Amino acid sequence: MKCETVLPGIECTFWSKRGCVFEGNTCQPVVEECQGCERIVDSKVGQVCSAYPSPAQKWSAGLCNFATHKKVEIKSVDVKVNPLKASKKAAGK
Repeated sequence: MKCETVLPGIECTFWSKRGCVFEGNTCQPVVEECQGCERIVDSKVGQVCSAYPSPAQKWSAGLCNFATHKKVEIKSVDVKVNPLKASKKAAGK
């Protein structure tokens, strides 16, 4: 349904027939970690996230999964391969 308070006319998953069902009945302003994200939009209460109503909760556990300005670094681990198993696997193909 469309938000009628913070972002009028924008589709919101937290909006129902009874109004905003998120705690506090409104979206929360963005936090420092959000600066630079493409999902930030200006609203009546300031800058808010267009994907999640409480950015502080998303950042409390670490990296926000909606963040467009941060990347997760994947570390490659050298795996030791048993040469006997590797040769059997190659021969089986």
